[in-house]
Amino acid sequence: MLAKWDVEMRRPQWLKMGAFFLTAVDVGLALLVILLVALNGETSARAMSSLVELPPSLSFSLVGMLIIARRPDHIIGWLLLLIGLPLVLEQFGLQYATYTFLTQPGSLPGGDFVIWLTFGVWGLSYGGVALLTLLFPTGRPSSPGWGWVGWLTVGAAGMWLILTLIALWPYRGPLLLEETAPPGLEGVQGVGLGLLNLITLAFLAAVVSAIMRLRRSSGVERQQLKWFVYAVSLTIVVMLMLTVLVNFVSELVGETGQNLANLAYSFAFSAIPIAIGMAILRYRLWDIDLIIHRTLVYGSLTASVAALYILVVGGLGALFQTRGSLFISILATGLVAVLFAPLRDRLQRGVNRLLYGERDDPYAVLSRLGRQLENTLAPNEVLPTIVATLKEAFKLPYAAVALDQAEENTLAAAAGTPTPQPFCLPLTYQGEQLGHLLLGARAPGEPFTPAEQRLLNDLARQVGVALAAVRLTTDLQRSRQRLVTARAEERRRLRRDLHDGLGPQLASHALKLEAARDLIRANPERAEMLLNNLIEKSQGIVSEVRRLVYDLRPPALDELGLVGAIREYVAQSGVNGLQMTLDAPERLPTLPAAVEVAAYRIIQEAVTNTIRHARARTCRVSLTLTDEPAALDLEICDDGLGLPAGYHAGVGLASMRERAQELGGKCEVEMATNGGVRVLAHLPLPQE
Repeated sequence: MLAKWDVEMRRPQWLKMGAFFLTAVDVGLALLVILLVALNGETSARAMSSLVELPPSLSFSLVGMLIIARRPDHIIGWLLLLIGLPLVLEQFGLQYATYTFLTQPGSLPGGDFVIWLTFGVWGLSYGGVALLTLLFPTGRPSSPGWGWVGWLTVGAAGMWLILTLIALWPYRGPLLLEETAPPGLEGVQGVGLGLLNLITLAFLAAVVSAIMRLRRSSGVERQQLKWFVYAVSLTIVVMLMLTVLVNFVSELVGETGQNLANLAYSFAFSAIPIAIGMAILRYRLWDIDLIIHRTLVYGSLTASVAALYILVVGGLGALFQTRGSLFISILATGLVAVLFAPLRDRLQRGVNRLLYGERDDPYAVLSRLGRQLENTLAPNEVLPTIVATLKEAFKLPYAAVALDQAEENTLAAAAGTPTPQPFCLPLTYQGEQLGHLLLGARAPGEPFTPAEQRLLNDLARQVGVALAAVRLTTDLQRSRQRLVTARAEERRRLRRDLHDGLGPQLASHALKLEAARDLIRANPERAEMLLNNLIEKSQGIVSEVRRLVYDLRPPALDELGLVGAIREYVAQSGVNGLQMTLDAPERLPTLPAAVEVAAYRIIQEAVTNTIRHARARTCRVSLTLTDEPAALDLEICDDGLGLPAGYHAGVGLASMRERAQELGGKCEVEMATNGGVRVLAHLPLPQE
């Protein structure tokens, strides 16, 4: 058991030592390549083709060693070594064989074996890049469904290695240094090209997998993937540009231009391991989004300037049948200088819109939001339209509107995936806070800039107005629904009362009248008794009719007016030692019937609550008529026990609020300064 534990403890050390050894071999071979290039007296083009592979090779190996030193069991570090070593082995083999067979024939041993081995190991680097793209950063595919890409890469690279070594064994030696392949290898070349195409297919599938993983990722993994995807994208773009340069405009740029292009490829390819090292070891020290932004701007600017220069020089050269003209070069340079600043500004705006949306164009954001709202008809679509527009306009992962209701926030509309700690803006209208606008940052640790915050604050004010309009429209719809429901319920109650109460009584009266008519001659005494009974029952029916009418509108309002009816009710409510007082004008102008009924019922409910629950000694009722705006204000205040802890509005208080809201007013219940309860109602009056 102790021996097993000791082996497990020492295994990481052996792995680290192995990684260090392989990296040392890479560095040593790179130095030998530089030495052999100098000894072989290569031309600048051939020397550059060998030397440009050294920075990527060293970068892959050194970063791989650093990762293995931190995490020996992480496959990414070993993949980096697998990519770096074949790159330097290939160039070492070519330069070693060149020195052995051409520069100093027979001076070094094993030249035929070295050049044969060189052609076999190249495919390992290519396959390693595909595997790295598939497995970064976790060491596993993004999902089990992508496992076939790894098996395809391993199979194609392995078959390439075996096929190449077997096919070239008879030709090992100086023949492999010639630019044309030895005769008899046409079929093998076709199979080898097919295997390379399979590896290319696997690499493209791995790129798609990495992009999908980036879209689904979050937190640390997302930042790591940004570094990696940035470097891979940069390398692909540079290689595409080099392909165009070599195949289409090589004569214009000359040998020097091609050497610079190869150097650019070398540094671009080196960016992949450097980005991986940054992502795994030190990703928090640099802002990858800022690097991506500047790379897109200045990369696009450089490509545009180069394309413009080549187009002008090539076009004018072909037009005037001349090459290398100083005048054409000066003209192209002047044109590039004139267009540089406006081209940079346009590219800057384009990249900003690509990465950050329309934050630099507030008018465009407001116009876009206005157009979307103009095309939105239903109130329930307004808030979803707002959050969707803000999410798209600012390229945000998440946008939502939360409404302030009671003591909690209710999510009214949302777009995108929620993010931790969203940026929160209050939504207010006429001094009243209606809710909050929640916006997710584009990436963890990437707050909104001050300019963005100012624009979002301006937008939040507009959203607050829209939210108030939505709430008003929704309240109006609910009020209409309540009115329709109340009217239907009132009709149902009247029907029930008439059908179940008055109906049977009147039917009974009719039967008794018929009986009295039949008995009036034969038995007058019996007929008289029936008629007397009908008179008593008719008085009950009259009382029932009065009750129904009273429920529709208190008769005291018609008999005494609002102030008189309230004064009478207040006088009757002074029971159990409760002292009632009324502060009201002697007479009020003619008020709408709905306002009178609402005021009377609110006062009636408030006083009833005081009598039942407050244990108050005094209760004051006040009526005030205001002119600007025209309204009737009610105040019912007592000196009782006040509102209990954990107070929630019951049916009676909810009824008071509904009566006020149906008229466009409001009713609030609060603690009075003397410790009791204070009910305030504001009932607007229609304008003349």
